[in-house]
Amino acid sequence: MRLGEELGREALPGAVYALTGELGAGKTVIAKGIARGLMIPDEITSPTFTLLEIYRGRLPLYHFDLYRIARADEFDELGFEEYWYGDGVSIIEWADNAAGLLPNSAVRVLSEYAGPHARRITIEHPGD
Repeated sequence: MRLGEELGREALPGAVYALTGELGAGKTVIAKGIARGLMIPDEITSPTFTLLEIYRGRLPLYHFDLYRIARADEFDELGFEEYWYGDGVSIIEWADNAAGLLPNSAVRVLSEYAGPHARRITIEHPGD
């Protein structure tokens, strides 16, 4: 969660974090950390059924969970891309399900299971 919190503290308006990894790899934990770094007091849960939750903090947070989206064109039809270019911060769990639609500026965060209490996190900034 500390890594996510650091990302949230450094986030600027329009930041997009594309979270990927297997089920249980820690995507929601990273999202909670980012929210904490944005000084959001609310309990952050994964919006699997609503697809999007909006929170208020230092910057607005748009938290997407695309687990139930089977194809990128399904996401495209929902019109959520407008949030990625606004004044808030977007977190997209299961970002692979929107492949090809993510902004070039998205920071990609891959979380991999490395043991019962360990995860391997890879962060790719645009241009890396």
